[in-house]
Amino acid sequence: MKTLITGITGMIGSHFANAARERDWPVIGLARNSATSRLEASPDQSIKRVDILDREAVEELFSDFQPECVIHMAAQAFNGVSWKTEESTHQTNFQGTVNVLRACRKITPEAKVIIACSSAEYGDIKPEDCPLKEERLLRPISPYGVTKVANENLGYQYFINYGLKVFLPRLFIHVGTGHPPATAIQNFARQLALIKKGRLEPVVRVGNLESARDFIDVRDGVAGMMLMLERGIPGDPINICTGTAYKISDILEMLIDISGLKIDVVRDESLLRPSDEPLLLGDNSKLKALGWQQQYTIEETLKDVFEDWISRID
Repeated sequence: MKTLITGITGMIGSHFANAARERDWPVIGLARNSATSRLEASPDQSIKRVDILDREAVEELFSDFQPECVIHMAAQAFNGVSWKTEESTHQTNFQGTVNVLRACRKITPEAKVIIACSSAEYGDIKPEDCPLKEERLLRPISPYGVTKVANENLGYQYFINYGLKVFLPRLFIHVGTGHPPATAIQNFARQLALIKKGRLEPVVRVGNLESARDFIDVRDGVAGMMLMLERGIPGDPINICTGTAYKISDILEMLIDISGLKIDVVRDESLLRPSDEPLLLGDNSKLKALGWQQQYTIEETLKDVFEDWISRID
């Protein structure tokens, strides 16, 4: 199945590319920047430098490649960053998705499309609301969460009105190798790797450690989305999550144990957000009904992330 992946140089996009290649699917990637280090070398895999805000360039790529499957991951993808880049987050995430869906409707209307949605859509929740089911009212409280609700609604609109086969995975926090230090886990792992290499003093700076999150290994997440393509129902949101939440403080302790270091932990007020849900825990019943099973434990994932940062630091 000819597959076009937007945001192919991102963590999820690159893992999706490798999973598609394992199935012998021809893959082409769309990326705005020049980062390719997260992708394994492959002679049948190419990356086109296209900004998803350039509608004509997006349509030209669709016309040239004629994808049968579109994996739309390109976005301003970080909840925390969206507070400081609100305008560009809305523009990239909403208008970029409009451009991708328009191109698909116009040029490849029979293609299967995955739109990356997010657990941030649930927003204003209390611990007693968890585990979160897909039917729950969406009340996003961050600029990023608002854009993801808009993206999901766009996908549903194109499914209902134009018959596009749009799949709507609500991604809980995906963790894996090749990710920038824009999330707590990656930030902790990077700091610990720098300390391990003698580049920092043995102090880890942290934000809110009391919140708890449903973390999923990116390889398990991609496997779940592949099942959606094979067995899912277009227009039907599905949580991509494990059904288990861990406190950020516990995650930090696990990473420190993995590093083998003795560390002082210091609270950094600059790492706090204007609002932060105390618990994000998903119900994955619909995902499991497709045949999904978790393959990677949180300890295995964290070990891989730490070793990845060790290898990335000179």
